[in-house]
Order: sequence, then structure tokens, then C-alpha cells
Amino acid sequence: MTTRAADRDDDERAVTLGSTVDHQPLPRVRERMAPLGRLEDPVIGWIATAMVGALALFLRLWRLGSPKEFEFDETYYAKDAWSMLQHGYVRDYVDKADDAIIAGNLGSLWDGDKPSMVVHPEVGKWMIAAGEQVFGMDPLGWRISAAIVGTLMCVMMVRLVRRITGSMMLGVIGGLLLCLDGMHLVLSRLALLDIFLAFWLLAAVTALVIDRDWTRERMTRLATAENIATWGPLKGLWFRPWRLVAGICFGLAAGTKWSGLYALAVFGILVWLWDSGARRAIGVRLPVLRSALVDAVPAFVHLVVVAFVVYVASWTGWLMNADKYEDQLSQTQYTQFVSMKPGCEAVTDESKQWPTAKEKDASGIGEAWQSLRSLASYHHDLFIFHTNFLDCSEHTYQSQPEGWLVLNRPVGVNVENDIKPGAQGCEAAADSHCLREVLLIGTPVLWWGGALALLYGAVVWIGRRDWRFGLATMGALAMWVPWEFSDTRPIFSFYASAVTPFMIIAICLAMGHILGRDTGPTLRRTVGTVVCGSFFVLVLLNFAWFWPIWTNELLTHSEWMDRMWFQRWI
Repeated sequence: MTTRAADRDDDERAVTLGSTVDHQPLPRVRERMAPLGRLEDPVIGWIATAMVGALALFLRLWRLGSPKEFEFDETYYAKDAWSMLQHGYVRDYVDKADDAIIAGNLGSLWDGDKPSMVVHPEVGKWMIAAGEQVFGMDPLGWRISAAIVGTLMCVMMVRLVRRITGSMMLGVIGGLLLCLDGMHLVLSRLALLDIFLAFWLLAAVTALVIDRDWTRERMTRLATAENIATWGPLKGLWFRPWRLVAGICFGLAAGTKWSGLYALAVFGILVWLWDSGARRAIGVRLPVLRSALVDAVPAFVHLVVVAFVVYVASWTGWLMNADKYEDQLSQTQYTQFVSMKPGCEAVTDESKQWPTAKEKDASGIGEAWQSLRSLASYHHDLFIFHTNFLDCSEHTYQSQPEGWLVLNRPVGVNVENDIKPGAQGCEAAADSHCLREVLLIGTPVLWWGGALALLYGAVVWIGRRDWRFGLATMGALAMWVPWEFSDTRPIFSFYASAVTPFMIIAICLAMGHILGRDTGPTLRRTVGTVVCGSFFVLVLLNFAWFWPIWTNELLTHSEWMDRMWFQRWI
């Protein structure tokens, strides 16, 4: 039997294999395996995408250099990035280095060549350093990379939602919703690591969705009666370029913050299920088990192995200066940690030391291996820091993960209080004052609607077996639930910024269900348009209302209080 004849037989047989969850005849194989993202005019699609990107860039660049000071943890990451740019690794800064930098005095900033004990990987800081290289060591320089990355995320969101829904309108809505999220906006205007983590995760997931479409199309073309009877198509599917891209992006995400590993683990399982679903669709028996051998193993190489190599490579600056860490940081309290007594008293063993610190410096391959072993010891110390020493810390803005999606405790990253009437244009009453604040909080209407959309998405994923809702649900859970096991240490609501893209995907998918498939003037379409349009308008109005407290604008105290809807927001 020829391949084409087999395809025709498979297609005819697919109609009678079963029915959809709506009790409709199961579509033909080629219809089920075809991607949705090619249903719209590509030229119009890219024009719309560019317009969303232009709006996002404008909002993120608006007065980006204000306030002219370090906001929140910028004092760590912006300075770490500058040190890495100048020396290849992070050095300890002298006292009052912040004041010197703001004043433009960039000489004599470091305390010798002693390395600093930094507690996060280096990718995000190298990205911040890129902006500092171009624009200099000032607020604009250390924030510009975040603004560009935040803009690119809005562009990616348009393309991703368009691809999984087949609707350019929903794609544009998705990009605009991300553009109009306050948490995403503020993080796009700060030199913190979380926006870079979210960027690489969104890039990885986008690559996996493209890979899913690529694989299903290729599998349909390669399917024959002979290979369907066994494993399904194998040749031509071992190497998957977009899955390789995803592995690189996951490695860069983990190289920004370790929490990127949660998404890698969850999506590693999801891609196996997607592959087994594709084999099931063309008629392969026992697809889950067969896919575990022929798809999951190559996927492990593409994703996990590649991510690991990229992650290690991201520490190149550290590895090239490993001798300095061996000399200065090989006997810290984290290396010597044994246990923690009640009252946060650490029990240490002063005899503990990195093994490499006792060895003679090697050369060539031996030196590279020695540096890698030192890096492993350094990672042990970082793990001890994150899992033990932070439990003894507290912070004014710390919050519990169960309240993050409803914005239970935002983070104030900067405030200038008690601005007197007449100063800086303050128009407050004589007995009052003005203030400026940058509050790290999402757009409330968007987040509250997004929380409901994720609940709806979980139900639809289970009930209708719609993989797209599974993507949104599992992505959100991957970047949210693990923090429940870290609630004994100070953690912050903006860690949920990595959930935002999946939340918006869930909103767009829910909108698609509300609108329905008919494009004509039906009652459902009319009602759905009103509902979805009203939600978008509310988000837009909400964004405009909170704009001043995201961008350090001047407000009277009463105007500021009008935006503090709950006591925990103060």
C-alpha cells in the first residue's frame, strides 16, 4: 500500500474511530493535526503585532530614568551587572557606593578584588549589563534591558495566542493585556531579575508550541500503514529544532533564577503527553508507552541536557575567576553549615572547606575541571543559603503564595513622602501633602479575572481534554505552587510575575469560548463580544487609574488613598 493510499485509509477510518466531547464526529487526521495559527493574513498579523509592540515600548520607556536612584533590589542587581561588565565577576563594593554611582562618580567603587557572595545565577545580570554597556551606569542604563525584554514579551504573547487560537484578534488582545498589566509594566522598568525569568520562560513555551505544530504536521506526512502498526513515524523526528530552542531558553531561564527549573520539569512532562497524543491521533496503539521510548528520551536530551549545558555555560565569567572564589569564599558559614538551632543560631563545622581550595592550581583541562568542581561547591553554599538562612529573615512586604493571584500584598519599591504643598507642583491642601510611589502590583481587574480564567481553564482541560488550557493551567501551577513550600522565608508577590503569561493565555482562551466559533451576527457572538469587550475596557480603565503609582507620578495624599483599595496595599 502506498503512503498516500494509507493516508486516505487512515483519514476515512479516523471519522469512525470516535467522537469529540461535544458528541460530534471526530475530524479527519489532517484536520486534527493542522495548526490553528495559519488561519489569518500574515501581513495584517505582523502589522498588528508591531503596533502592540510599539505601544508596549512607549509605555515602558516613559520617564524610565525616574526616579534617579536605586529602587528596591536594584542596588544588588544593577551593581552586580556593572561589576561583571568591568571585571567578569561580582566584586564587593565599598560603603556608600550607591551614592557615588548616583552622583556619577564611578571610580574606586570596589573593595579590592574580593568576590561577592551573590545568591542568584548570572544570565539576568548579564542582560542588565548589556544596557549599562550602551547607556552607562545610571538608572536608564540599568533599566533599559528590562524595558526591551518586557516589550518583546508583549510581542511574543500576540504570536503565541494567535498560534494556539487561530485568531489574530485574540492574539492582539493577549498582547495588549500583558502590555496593560501593572506588575509587568513595573518589572519592565526595574533592574530586577524576574522580568528576564518570565521572558525566557515565555520564549521556551512559545518554542514548544511551535515544535508541537511542526511535529504533528511532520508526523502526519510521514505516517504509513506499516509504521502506524508499530511505533508510528520515527525517522525525521529525532531532531527537533524548535525543541532545541526551548531547551536553550529553559537553560537561560534557570540561569536567571533557579525557579525556572519548575517550568522545565512540568513542560518536560507535557511535551511527552503532546507527542503521545499525536501518535494516538494517527492510530498508534499504546501511544503513551511507545512515546515514552521514542519521544521522551530525545525530548530529555533536547530540553534537560541542553538546558544543563547552557546553564553551566552561563557561569563562564565565574569559572574564569574561580581561583578568587576558592581563595575568599571557600570557608563561609554556608560551606561549614551543619544545622540550625532554635532562635536561628547556625551550627557550623569550621573544618569544612571546598575540596578545590586545598588543591594546587591546575592548568588546561585540569583547570577547567577544577573550576567546575568549585562551581559545584558554590552551588551547595547557595542552596544552603536559600533553604536555611533565609528562614531567619523577615521583610515588610513579604506575603504568602495563596494570596498572590488576588494581589493580597503588593511591594512598594520606592516612595518619596511628605512633599509639601507648592513643592514639585504639589496642589494638596495646606494641612496635607503629596507623594510619589512606585508600587509593584498587577492591574486588579486583570488579575482577578485571570484567577477565574485559570479555574475555568482547569475545568475545561479536564472535561474537554483541550491541550491549550492544559498549557495555561500547568504553566501557572508550575510557577506558583512550588512557592507554597518556601513560605517560611521572605517571599514576595511579584514572584508570581512568571504566572502572568499563562494567566493571560487562559483569559484569551476563555474569551474564545465565550465568543464561540461563528463569526456571523449570532446572539452568542453579540453577547460574547459585549462581555469580552467590557472586560477589556475595564482593564484599560483600571490601568489608567493606577498608572501614577506605577510610574512615580506626583499625587496628593487623598488621590493616593483613593488607589489603596485595601489596608494590605499600604
